[in-house]
Amino acid sequence: MRKVIAALAFAAVAGPCLAGQPVALKPEPVDADGVVTLGELFEGAGAAGKTPVASKPGQTVVLDAGAVQAVARRAGLDWPNAEGYRRIIVRSGAVAAAKGNVEVLTYARSLNAGDIVGPQDLVWSKAAAAPADAVADADAVIGMQARRPLRAGAVALSRDLAAALVIKTGDMVTVTWQDSGVSVALQGKATANAAVGESFAVQNPASKKIVQAVAVGPGQALTGPAADRYQAARHPQFASR
Repeated sequence: MRKVIAALAFAAVAGPCLAGQPVALKPEPVDADGVVTLGELFEGAGAAGKTPVASKPGQTVVLDAGAVQAVARRAGLDWPNAEGYRRIIVRSGAVAAAKGNVEVLTYARSLNAGDIVGPQDLVWSKAAAAPADAVADADAVIGMQARRPLRAGAVALSRDLAAALVIKTGDMVTVTWQDSGVSVALQGKATANAAVGESFAVQNPASKKIVQAVAVGPGQALTGPAADRYQAARHPQFASR
C-alpha cells in the first residue's frame, strides 16, 4: 500500500520526461482487486499496464488526472489528456470519465432497503463523472423502492432501484370507476402484482368477470376514464437543479 501511494506522490511532482508510447484513456475504467493499474486506465498500456496507480479500498476511487498522467509518463506512456479531464473515477462497475463537472442526481438522505424514494430524498449535485447507469430524470426515481441500503450523497443508479409493489397477486382491491362526478366502487381480487401507475387485471369474485385497472395505492385502483387521466397526469415536477 505504501509503495502505491509513494509512486503516485513521486510521479505527481516529478519533472517531465521524454514522450513515450501513446495511450488512450478507457471510457469506463474498472478495477477488480482493489489496486488500480495503468492497464485498467489506458488502452495500449502494454507491459506498463501492471504499474500501480492507486489503491481502491471501496467501490469507487477518484483519481486526479494530472497525477495519473505523471504516473503514466514515468512508466513510459504518453497520455496528452487533450480532452482536459480533471478527475477519473474508477469503480467495481462501469463509470464514464467526463470533462469538468457534471450534474448527477444524488440522495439527500440515507435510505434503507425497501424504502420508497420521495421528492424530498433527491437533490442534484456536481460530480467529476457520471456512472453509466446514473438516473438522469428525477421523475423516473420518485416512488421507486431501494433494493439495498443507499447512503446520503450517493448517485442514484438504476440498478439500485425497483418499482414498489402496492398490489400483490391475490390481494382484495377496491376498484373505482369515476367520470363526470359519478363514482362506482367494487371489490375484486388482483390476478397480478402492480406498482403505482401500472395496469393489472382484477377479477370479480362473484361474476368471475375480469376488468383492467390501474394501481394508485395499497389495495386501491382506478378503471375507466379516471384510470386514463391518472396515468396521463403522472408527470409532476420534483427535485430542481
